[in-house]
Amino acid sequence: MKWKILTVGKPALGYAKVGVAEYLDRLKRVVPVEHVALKESGSKANGVAQLVRSEGDIRVVLDERGDDWTTAELVRRIDRWELDRVKQVSLLIGGAAGHEDEVRAAGDVILRLSRFTLQHELALVVLLEQLYRAYSVKRGEPYHR
Repeated sequence: MKWKILTVGKPALGYAKVGVAEYLDRLKRVVPVEHVALKESGSKANGVAQLVRSEGDIRVVLDERGDDWTTAELVRRIDRWELDRVKQVSLLIGGAAGHEDEVRAAGDVILRLSRFTLQHELALVVLLEQLYRAYSVKRGEPYHR
């Protein structure tokens, strides 16, 4: 299964650039992952278009109004998606203004990373870390302890 992570804009903050690079590098050793930075202008249209193009994928929109998952739940979802032979999971992180209703409606899953509102670059780092943690759990590696 492949992961496609769509974000509005590229990380500009130093800590985010380092964190994204670190976790993408770690993830790419265990699972195919692609990060696509959408242009900030027209991000709503880009987000909807990217999600619509991902038809047949599992489409996850990260939003503060979404469902709360634990890391264990994420591992169970990944296991289920792999058993169902899902080819790709597309995740969309919005910009500073969040997502429009159309974008949320296009998703299969609405997921909240935290009850706190997270700055979008930090949300990307947290998401990548959680994906890496989930695959570490799946492989029985000590990272998650």
